[in-house]
Amino acid sequence: MILSKRRIHTTSCKLAFSLRKPTSKTINTHNDCNHQHEHSHHKHSPLLVQPDYPVRTRFAPSPTGFLHLGSLRTALYNYLLAKSTGGQFLLRLEDTDQNRLVEGAEENIYQTLDWLKVQIDEGPIHPGPYSPYRQSERSSIYQKYIQKLLDKGLAYRCFCSKERLDGLRDSARLLKPPTTVSYDRFCLHNISEDESLKRALDGEQFTVRFKAPDVYPEFEDLLHGIINLQPQINPDDRRYEDPVLMKSDNLPTYHFANVVDDHLMKITHVIRGEEWIASTPKHIALYNAFGWDKPKFIHIPLLTTVEGKKLSKRSGDIDIMSLKKKGYLNEALVNFSILFGWNPKRELGEKSSEIFSIEDLAKTWNLNGLTKGNAKVDWKKLDYFNKHYLTEKMSDFDGDFFKNAVVESHKNISKTLNLPELPIQKVERVLKMVYPSLIKLNDFDSEMYHYFFIQPSLTKDEAISKLKIKEETLAQIAKELQDRADALTHFEFDNTINKIMQDIPQLKKKAIFQTLRYALSGPQSGINLPVIIELLGPNEVKSRISKFNTLFH
Repeated sequence: MILSKRRIHTTSCKLAFSLRKPTSKTINTHNDCNHQHEHSHHKHSPLLVQPDYPVRTRFAPSPTGFLHLGSLRTALYNYLLAKSTGGQFLLRLEDTDQNRLVEGAEENIYQTLDWLKVQIDEGPIHPGPYSPYRQSERSSIYQKYIQKLLDKGLAYRCFCSKERLDGLRDSARLLKPPTTVSYDRFCLHNISEDESLKRALDGEQFTVRFKAPDVYPEFEDLLHGIINLQPQINPDDRRYEDPVLMKSDNLPTYHFANVVDDHLMKITHVIRGEEWIASTPKHIALYNAFGWDKPKFIHIPLLTTVEGKKLSKRSGDIDIMSLKKKGYLNEALVNFSILFGWNPKRELGEKSSEIFSIEDLAKTWNLNGLTKGNAKVDWKKLDYFNKHYLTEKMSDFDGDFFKNAVVESHKNISKTLNLPELPIQKVERVLKMVYPSLIKLNDFDSEMYHYFFIQPSLTKDEAISKLKIKEETLAQIAKELQDRADALTHFEFDNTINKIMQDIPQLKKKAIFQTLRYALSGPQSGINLPVIIELLGPNEVKSRISKFNTLFH
């Protein structure tokens, strides 16, 4: 489809060409791109008004893979719109493409939403008035509504072979100009209703096609404005879109089941990705064919990498539960995801914050915070949120989170370092001191912190290379540290360093710090030296300094 007309400035040039770049002069752009860019600074659409009534939204994933970041954002926006208006949030599984179903994907959807505290009001395992909520279990419903369209003459059976359809598609591409639609309505024009019914009853395979209107209706998107999309047609060889509604296996296509279910389940608002804009005219035409009221549509921007490329599995769009295994917290993932195309409106001078809990959002989230520009996924931001929430949770030493963190960390470190006798009290003591430096709890069981439990491997060559200090200078510092090892305590630290500098005036304090750090923690950095000294204790500090000194003497 191409964008043939725009009646509202909030539909931008970028949107038009992201759908399909036109190859012929069938696009009427009465607002040129330069004029439209004058309006691009308006982040919020005037159509985005928070409903003053309870809405019904749905999240309708296909269990053809595990839940990813883009799907999570869609689920969250639908959930928060429902909850912030006192409405209902539905989960519906669009599982009619049986060949692409992935084992465990359905369970992954339930587990992910449950972990993120997204509460489902109606769904496959949450009985509601419009059951069943798996499309594969609704075949009789779809058959009923297919028959309604057949009876109205707004749909017809198609008996064309795959080879014939492939040929039509290939020939459509060769037309000048090429057309984006390919079917020639052979079965509509050449097969009578009686013959069509007889062939179907005789067991011949067929699909059911929608008789698409000559002109698709324009539609209002609350984020982008009025959009008018039409198929590109070759005037000398008329082809038709006529989308398939029912496949030869008697299962509906996405377009048909989506419309029927949204109507029957009384969905009031559909929030979905911008990639579905091109399909929306088909859906609107189906609503009109049935004489049904359509829901309000909101197509949210694409997720992109920091470089502006579409987010994909290769570029980091990994499934949510794998991020949980890496140590990311549910609060951080929710906070991270909701900001991809949404930010709350603030009064001038009002203090801003990016920290949002799902509980608070369920009360305060507002449609008018949605924005149009592509949302860049910066994974450093997830680290920022995770560090914030982890620090907050770990600071309560009497809370269950900290206690569980100690037990889990003790188990992991004991196994990783093969320390079956490692006291859990030592793990707890270290965690209490170093937790503010952690991004994820998993990071604690890594080389960055292992030196608290085992002595690091030290070599003279690595020390010289890493510290960039001459060997004779390192030897001097090592001897001074050895001589004053008894005084290298948490309380005497500064005085001891100052005395070493008095003994060797040409030394820089930085060189002493770097050398002492290497002696105690090897190549790791990040924790303040006095903290390391306090956690290791005087005997361990003296032992490590002695070991370092032997490298040079």
